This record gives sequence, structure tokens and C-alpha cells, in this order.
Amino acid sequence: MSDFVKNADENIMNFKDRLRFPANFDMLDREVRIGGKKAGFFFIDGFVQEDMVEKLMQFFYSLKPEDVSNIDKFLENGMPYTEVDRADKYELVITSFLAGVTVLFVDGFDEAVLIDCRTYPMRSVAEPWKDRVLRGSRDGFVETLVLNAALLRRRIRDTGFSMEMFNVGTRSRSDVAICYIDDLVDKSLLNNIKERIKKLNVESLTMNVESLAECLFEYKWINPFPKFKYSERPDTASAAILDGNIVIMVDNSPAVMIIPTSIFDIVEEPDDYNFAPMIGTYLRLSRFLFTIVTMMLTPIWLLLIQNQELIPSWLSFITVSDEITVPVIFQLLILELAVDGLKMAAVNTPSLLSTPLSIVAGIVVGEYAVSSGWFNTESLLYMAVVTVGTYSQASFEMGYAMKFIRVFTLCLTAVFNAAGFFAGVAVGVCCIIFNKTISGKSYIYPLYPFDVKKLKRSIFRVRLPHGKNN
Repeated sequence: MSDFVKNADENIMNFKDRLRFPANFDMLDREVRIGGKKAGFFFIDGFVQEDMVEKLMQFFYSLKPEDVSNIDKFLENGMPYTEVDRADKYELVITSFLAGVTVLFVDGFDEAVLIDCRTYPMRSVAEPWKDRVLRGSRDGFVETLVLNAALLRRRIRDTGFSMEMFNVGTRSRSDVAICYIDDLVDKSLLNNIKERIKKLNVESLTMNVESLAECLFEYKWINPFPKFKYSERPDTASAAILDGNIVIMVDNSPAVMIIPTSIFDIVEEPDDYNFAPMIGTYLRLSRFLFTIVTMMLTPIWLLLIQNQELIPSWLSFITVSDEITVPVIFQLLILELAVDGLKMAAVNTPSLLSTPLSIVAGIVVGEYAVSSGWFNTESLLYMAVVTVGTYSQASFEMGYAMKFIRVFTLCLTAVFNAAGFFAGVAVGVCCIIFNKTISGKSYIYPLYPFDVKKLKRSIFRVRLPHGKNN
């Protein structure tokens, strides 16, 4: 049974009352006559294409009474626009209206007409500032879900490609889209994801894709390694979909979530495939090496400094040459915090002041920090190498996971010497091996379960037998 009546005045009045029109300056309405019948348009300023609405109204003014005798005839003969729907429930109409859809009530219709001529404020489709590549596509996802869907559809022209829409949040009613190829995706995982999204009982997705991730997978916070791969690149997302993965998009978020994810997937980057196999393999192996160096360099150096008898003569240059006024462990921990401080300062500094900030940071943390006796040059050197290694891969989450394991191993090494170092390494390895993912697959797949073909593909940039390069 319809929530509306055939009296346009009553429908218009009830609709305004439910949406508290007098308290919202951006909610606009226009009452007109169509084919001799009273009608009311409702739209949100900033979400509507005003020129399109003007053209529709101009067309509606030319309709005759027989064209609006009932809603079926009106939609068939009197509606020139393509994206049109009808609804008889207040909840659906209000949700569509708040999402930017124009609502039309006509006298004699016990249903509302939904005209999707909306547009959203958005920035340009520019390359993401974090996921940059040396060669390849220069477009990136934006905060508008429809445009992001178009960027994927442009790359995947397959009849099996599907993008299913869901609404999450009793208050925000955020649009969430699940993207996959029907004959490639893991159906059990797909159904599991759908059921989890349908059962979500939250008021809003405050932080968009991150809020959805935490609602979908209630994991323990103690393991720092990322459970999902995030990307702002359409080419990365489309490659993942073509590989049988699931991509989840949330409206108002330029980042998409890729499921399932292993540690090899997170370390992988588009540049691996934008060059010839030999160059791509070199880039990938270099990134793997930097990942290991980033986690282990400073703990190993601290262990050798505390046990200088273990240092062979050809490595004697790694010892601290100047007098140590501040214990090495405190130097490294302070520098860890200083790097994060500089990172936050760089993010929050206006672009006009970024150069002065770099100069001040270089002088204070570099020259004056050494001459004042706070730090030794060796500590600064090794922390600089670690920082460069952290930025060698695109995932923020992976960078901070490596940082936490490194700091944890440093503290154990400083307190328990060699035993602490090996304990820290063991904890880091266990965090990787036993990390849980939403798909239920191993985080170190294809190492476990062992798949030689997949492992070869994960380590080396190779051409697959069926001719695909990704």
C-alpha cells in the first residue's frame, strides 16, 4: 500500500514537514501546473542541474491533460528524461531526495516521481599525490561514487562486470558499491561480504572507507599489519577486479578497498607493470629489500653497537666515531618521533611555507643536532636510510606497521641485548604469519599454502601463459 495519497497538496505538505523545509535553506521547491494539474518539484541546491530542470519544466508546460491522466501514461508520454523512477514509500523517496534526486508530486498520482538529474561538487580527476607512477595513467578516484564507477567501467568492458549498490548507516545512508566480475570472483567470499554489509547496524560511516573496514572486520588492534589494501588509482582497482578480487567503493571517499589481500599484494605497485619485465622485477625486488632494511637496519646496528666484539674489522666503520652523550637507543627513539613530527608538519604546512620548513628542519635536525651533542652522525644516517625505505612503498598502513615492529625490536634489543633482538624479530614474523584477513586466506599466500606459480608471479614480474601482464 502506498504511503502517498492522490492529493498533491497533502503530499507536498507532508513531505515538507518530514524534511523540516523551513530549517534548511538549501532545500528548494517549486509548485507548477502540468496538464492542468497541480505539481510540486523538490530539489537540493548544489545537487541539481538547474538547466536540466528548466528544460524539463518547459516541456511539462506543453503537456495536455490526457498526458497526465495517470502516472503510467505520464512516464510513457510525458517524461523525456531517461533516469526516472517511481516510489510509493516515504523512506525511499526521502533517501533519494537527500542524495540529490529531484522529487515530483502530481495531483492524482499516489506515487512520487524520482528524476535523477543530480550533480555533485567534485575536484578534477587528477593523479593521486601518494600513488604516483613513473609511467602510466594519470587519473585518480575522486569523492563522487558515480564518477569512480565510470572510471572502472571505462577500463572493464565485460558483461560479467557488476557493481552492486548498498546503503549503510541509519543516519548517513552512505552509498557503498561492491565491484567484481561474476565468473572470476570467489562466490563464497562475495556472499560473505554482502551479508556483512546488509547486517551492519551503524548510524554513519564517519570516516568513509576506514569506518566500513572496521565495521566489516572486527579484528584485534594489536597486530599493526594492514588487513586491506587501499588504492586511489583506477588502473590498480581494475587490475585487481580482472584478477578475481573484490573492490569496495564508498561515496565521499577517493580510496577504494581491495579484497582479498596478502602482504605481497600490498607491497605490489603499478610501476611493476608499467615497464618491461626485467625492469619491473628489479623495482619489485628493490622494494622487498627496502622493506626488510626498513624493519631491521636500526635494530641490527644497535645490537652491533652493544656487542662491538661481534663487528668484523671490515665493518669497523659502522661504530660511533664521536663521543656518545645521549644513549644510542634514546637517539633512535627521538629520531623516530622527529620523523613523524616532520611528516605531520609537512602535511599541515601551507605550500608557500614548505620550503622554509624544509630549510629549518634540515639545519636544526641536521647540523645543529650533531654539533649540540644530542645526536651522532651515524644515528642520523641510519634513520635517514630507514625513512627513505619507508617511503619506497605506497601503503601508509604498511609503513607504520614496519615502524611499530622496528621500535618494538629496538626497545627489546636495548633491554635484553641479543635475546631481545631475536624476540622482536620473532614477534614481527608472527604478526605477519598469523595476521587474519577478512577472506580467511593466509596473509602470506602463496608462501602458505604454497603455490609455486603464484609465488613466482608475486616475486618476479613475469608474463602469464594466457598473455596477461598483471
